[in-house]
Amino acid sequence: MTVTMDQPTPVRTTTTGHDSKRRVAVIGSTGSIGTQTLDVLRSAPDRFVVSALGASRSVDLLAAQAEEFHPRVVAIADSAFEARLAELLPAGIELRAGPGALSSLTETADVVVNAVVGFAGLGVTVAALRAGRRLALANKESLVAGAPVVQRARATVGAELVPVDSEHGAIHQCLACGRREAVARLVITASGGPFRGRTGEDLATVTVADALAHPTWQMGPKITIDSSTLMNKGLEVIEARELFGVDYDSIEVVVHPQSIVHSMVEFCDGTTIAQLSVPDMRLPIGYALGYPDRLAHPYGSLDFRTRLHLDFEPPDLATFPCLQLAYEAGRAGGSAPAWLNAANEVAVAAFLEDRISWRAIAAVVAETLEAHEPSELVQVEDVLEADAQARARATHAVAARERTA
Repeated sequence: MTVTMDQPTPVRTTTTGHDSKRRVAVIGSTGSIGTQTLDVLRSAPDRFVVSALGASRSVDLLAAQAEEFHPRVVAIADSAFEARLAELLPAGIELRAGPGALSSLTETADVVVNAVVGFAGLGVTVAALRAGRRLALANKESLVAGAPVVQRARATVGAELVPVDSEHGAIHQCLACGRREAVARLVITASGGPFRGRTGEDLATVTVADALAHPTWQMGPKITIDSSTLMNKGLEVIEARELFGVDYDSIEVVVHPQSIVHSMVEFCDGTTIAQLSVPDMRLPIGYALGYPDRLAHPYGSLDFRTRLHLDFEPPDLATFPCLQLAYEAGRAGGSAPAWLNAANEVAVAAFLEDRISWRAIAAVVAETLEAHEPSELVQVEDVLEADAQARARATHAVAARERTA
């Protein structure tokens, strides 16, 4: 088995106005990861300067962020909000709007934080890598769905991908402790979400509010629902395969309800290296921004003077079949992960709108994958076509399970 991992790449720094500071574009700045990224940047004004901010629709918050950080450019993906944002922005800031606006921000930065939610982040991922930037990736869906296209973009001179996910950030750190050829397996930890220990029958009538009540992490609604079904772990398994080049048979998921161990790497001699911290997304965000250096802000620091329990157990694949579906799609490769991701996004959106039950999420994904039509993903347009086909099939599956009034 061969493990491939990005090597440290010199990151460009601006030479006008902010000598030696890394320019950071935060795309998806108004969401959970975006706002926490700005919190990290706020704490290290000597290290970073915000060059650009972008969001899909949250005009008021985006304008408030621009007022504080005064980036050179601000973008809004939905052009219907352009006029309103123009009224709110401070003078001297360039405004971009429309479908390609977010991706265009990559040209302004040394480090691009992709915190866009869902498949919509694909354009930003590809644009950042093709521009030879460091991509701090919090948008796992773009890597999962567009893996063949993204991998080609990673070959661009200067391009570097550092994961922002706590699990992949942990693996990135643990892999530094041994030779790549000595890696035996990757162990990705899962909190188990709000429904750990419950049976399928128990979950027949759970509500949206129940599924959004995550026990350890504060996240946006889509990723929180993914955590409740364990699809989040499934997407992370595929992401780990693409990031680190490890075979699926050597990637394991274990449930760890305390969310203290964020992932582990086992080497061939039986040594296991783990990364531990209190759950705080600012730690992996800061790691991705500063790598290979570390920021002097101890987010998630543990107090070992207090009693610490670390429990581990296998996932319940019968109750949470989304994890197994992700393994199957990942092993199939090609356009299958794109179909998996699209079906899941459609199903989760329907559940959040209370149109289908929680258990129907996995059923919609499974039915969609059964209808998968394999295709080769060479260009971004190929990924978009596969995504559209899968969404149409998943929408049909949702309609067949839609709740009656």
